Amino acid sequence: MSKKPGKKSSPASKVQKSAGNPAMPDSGRPFLTDVKTLRARARKHIDQGAVTEGYRGNRETVLKLLNEALATEIVCVLRYRYHHFVASGIHADAVAAEFLVHATEEQAHADLIAQRIVQLNGDPNMDPAGLTARSHSEYVKGTDLRDMIKENLVAERIAIDSYKDMIAYIGDNDTTTKRMLEGILAMEEEHADELSDWLDGDWG
Repeated sequence: MSKKPGKKSSPASKVQKSAGNPAMPDSGRPFLTDVKTLRARARKHIDQGAVTEGYRGNRETVLKLLNEALATEIVCVLRYRYHHFVASGIHADAVAAEFLVHATEEQAHADLIAQRIVQLNGDPNMDPAGLTARSHSEYVKGTDLRDMIKENLVAERIAIDSYKDMIAYIGDNDTTTKRMLEGILAMEEEHADELSDWLDGDWG
């Protein structure tokens, strides 16, 4: 008499399940935190807003870096706006208009950074006292249109390196801040490309 073939175990049967616990793979590690724990975490320290127990970054260091980035963006806004108003020369109008566009985009970056600082229960430092000291880039007026373009390019290159360092430091410990900085970095790289092209022009 032949034996009946045994039942093949399905992939689902390899996953351990227990009441009140999430599905467990063979490694014994949970796929997700169980709902009861998530709810308990959310209610505990509710005054901390977006900063939950799952936040893995060094919050104090991240806030320090973000406030330095905020100061850098504010200085860039001021420099671009100054250059927008004082740029002169036979071909200055087009560049002056772009300076204003860049200033507006840098202001948007500053707003994003300030908002993120608040989300991390920090205080956006917009105090004019010490602003240039906190900023990674400098506030340089420039002597003529070409010099203004050059100084803005230098500032953008500083910002690019600064944001790359911040992104590398934060890594996956704070993905929200990392994604924000990556978006800002992409815009700063566009600014640098434009300014580099402008330097090749004849700005008499």
